[in-house]
Amino acid sequence: MPSPLKKILLTLAGLFLLYRSLELTKSLLVQHPANYSTVETIVLAYLLTLFITGVFALPGFAWPTHKLLPKKYYNIRYPKTINRMYKILGIKYFKWLLLLFFWGKKNNREKYFDGSRRGINNLLFQSKQSEFGHLGAFFVISIIVGFLLSEKYYLLVSFAMIINIIGNFYPVILQRHHRMRVAKLMLHKKFAGN
Repeated sequence: MPSPLKKILLTLAGLFLLYRSLELTKSLLVQHPANYSTVETIVLAYLLTLFITGVFALPGFAWPTHKLLPKKYYNIRYPKTINRMYKILGIKYFKWLLLLFFWGKKNNREKYFDGSRRGINNLLFQSKQSEFGHLGAFFVISIIVGFLLSEKYYLLVSFAMIINIIGNFYPVILQRHHRMRVAKLMLHKKFAGN
């Protein structure tokens, strides 16, 4: 559990990114796409997705933000669909990259699962937190790029949606896949009497 000071700082950082997201969006809506070079457009697409993702992610490190959605949402009702999307989208490669560059470090992994039975509850909690943060960001970015598309920001929208899909949609499917596998394991242990 983060300290009260850390909670305040993460919340303020999320609010700051909300402010920056609104300012950037407002600035883009009053400018013309031709005012930006290709490089500037790519940087703006990256910043827009980064800021909005941070709006959801940072408070999620301090508060149980996943509780903003009903418990039913986190139930996996269509496991075959999740498995199909996992395979079609190549999310196992995305997972491999995450392990290679970030989650492969033992300290990082242990924050989410320490190998104990109690660690399973933490894994499920962290999975819901991550999913909520990425899901919220995915939808907000999708809505904002819809407005930018109407203003003819075709290149920016293309890059922002590629980043949004890889950076936010893929993690949602990955987290649902994790919980599905954990639920299957727990059900197996329950029936096995362990």
